[in-house]
Amino acid sequence: MSHYNANLRDIEFCLFDLLGREKVLGKSIYSDLDRDTAMGMLEEMKRLCENDLAASFVEGDRIGAELDKATGNVTLPESFKKSYKAYVDGEWWRLDAPVDLGGMKIPASVRWAIAEMVLGSNPAIHIYASGYAFAQVAHVLGTDVQKKMAKHMVERHWGATMQLTEPDAGSDVGAGRTKAVEQPDGTWHITGNKRYITSGDADFYENVMHFVLARREGGGPGTKGLSLFLIPKFIFDFETGDLGKRNGVYVTGLEDKMGLNVSATCEVNLGEKEPAVGYLLGDVHQGIAQMFKIIEFARMMVGTKAIATLSAGYQQALAYAKTRVQGGDMKVMNDKASPRVTIIKHPDVRRSLMVQKAYSEGMRALVLYTASIQDEIELAREAGDTDKLEDMEKLNDLLLPVVKGFGSEKSWTLLGTESLQTFGGAGFTRDWPLEQYVRDAKIDTLYEGTTAIQGLDFFFRKVVKDGGRSLGLLGKEIQAFAESGGAHAEEKQALLKALGDLNGIIGVLVGHAMASQENPAEIYKVGLSTSRALMAVGDVIITWLLLRQADIAAEKLAAGAGKDADFYTGKIASAKFFVATVLPHITADRKIVEGTDSSIMEIPESAF
Repeated sequence: MSHYNANLRDIEFCLFDLLGREKVLGKSIYSDLDRDTAMGMLEEMKRLCENDLAASFVEGDRIGAELDKATGNVTLPESFKKSYKAYVDGEWWRLDAPVDLGGMKIPASVRWAIAEMVLGSNPAIHIYASGYAFAQVAHVLGTDVQKKMAKHMVERHWGATMQLTEPDAGSDVGAGRTKAVEQPDGTWHITGNKRYITSGDADFYENVMHFVLARREGGGPGTKGLSLFLIPKFIFDFETGDLGKRNGVYVTGLEDKMGLNVSATCEVNLGEKEPAVGYLLGDVHQGIAQMFKIIEFARMMVGTKAIATLSAGYQQALAYAKTRVQGGDMKVMNDKASPRVTIIKHPDVRRSLMVQKAYSEGMRALVLYTASIQDEIELAREAGDTDKLEDMEKLNDLLLPVVKGFGSEKSWTLLGTESLQTFGGAGFTRDWPLEQYVRDAKIDTLYEGTTAIQGLDFFFRKVVKDGGRSLGLLGKEIQAFAESGGAHAEEKQALLKALGDLNGIIGVLVGHAMASQENPAEIYKVGLSTSRALMAVGDVIITWLLLRQADIAAEKLAAGAGKDADFYTGKIASAKFFVATVLPHITADRKIVEGTDSSIMEIPESAF
């Protein structure tokens, strides 16, 4: 029996009832895809994920990746390779590959809905398949020769890695010391060490293209001195793609990890055994700007992975709660002869399940709403609508740290404190997939920037640098909905108050940031509260999306929902529950932020 059950009913509801994606299908650059075709793709992916992809989820964890240190080659379990082959043979790679190289042009909203199911069933498959998305970057930003490299990456199904982190630098990317020296033939020799490199090698593709940040000889300090190089595992013929000699990039170690064990997280050495020959991407020294094209995709993927895992955990917990018999009904608990009931009859279990339901469905809506903004970016670019393009790009930038930072933090927390807890002691065993979900999901709060880094990025780069414009535009949309009255008027008023409290939180932080220009220590107050602010932003956006869903559900029920009546009833219940139990915390968060001082920064380290 598969560990994974895709919630395709809710995915369909989000795409078409909530976000109205049929309005972009069949038009402009998406003219080849209508709703029926999109649903057919989603249904086929649901089947593939629940069977072929999910089949190796457990064994991939138990066996994991194995490294031959003599060769620097990584091997993976046969069952996982079979799952990966099913994904590639199904030609799902076309969703990420450049259209010019055989890719399929579909809206980002449909693409990420499909990705959710892959990431929920066996996330390492999506991670190993990232070479096609990396090829998109090389194809768009590369020279004519590098565009040929991208073509080989797609047609020969090569892997790819993103190499930023170094042992001594960590998240401080600008402190990286990997060095690049230009050669007379225009290539570069790169030397250094990288760590925590995801999917650093695998034995189901013949070559791996490493996207490596390195400091060119003579390059200045910090991130501005970094350039982005393409470094293949094997040198190859640019015209045919045929492999030649081994390049000087070697996996030297695998991290002994908490989870996601089938994904080879590697230590990589460049240039020690023989020169690591690299090619400067685009022949321009714009490493960080270029790498952010990959980072943005990665952050969307990480957030989606986390949220997909929470949804999987909730589905498992719900099924268990409906069948596990334990204890009597609370209202007759003193009657020892009363019949035993399934645990979903117990109040605290119901509370827990509703928390899981509201967050998993609310955060799915967050991912797909963000993806719908990416739809609009592509359409605006195609239409030459520069004003709309700028607005949508900034809104997407604003939402990405919410998807990644808020999504991963909430998912990890809820998987451990609610989904696993539903199983009681059984959840702590390997009899059920929850303990693996918890281990696999923890990394989501860490890679591609920790939650704290996402909070800092959100505030300084997406709010302050933007002058609050994008956050203000989103806030006005939420406010207009909250003031619309009609169904759920009381809950909308609570959303309006929470929005006011959120604006208060942001206002306090902006005040501290401005005050720091004269008193630098004031900036500590910002750093102490940006993660809290990010969580508040996520909760407000989710409330807005849940209430929008509840309004739609109320209309459906009023019109006679038939077999979907319970589905719509659940939508209304989860929205009301979220408003009643989560939103009040934002008022408390505002008071905490308003009362935050920097005294904690004055405590001697020895006092901790």
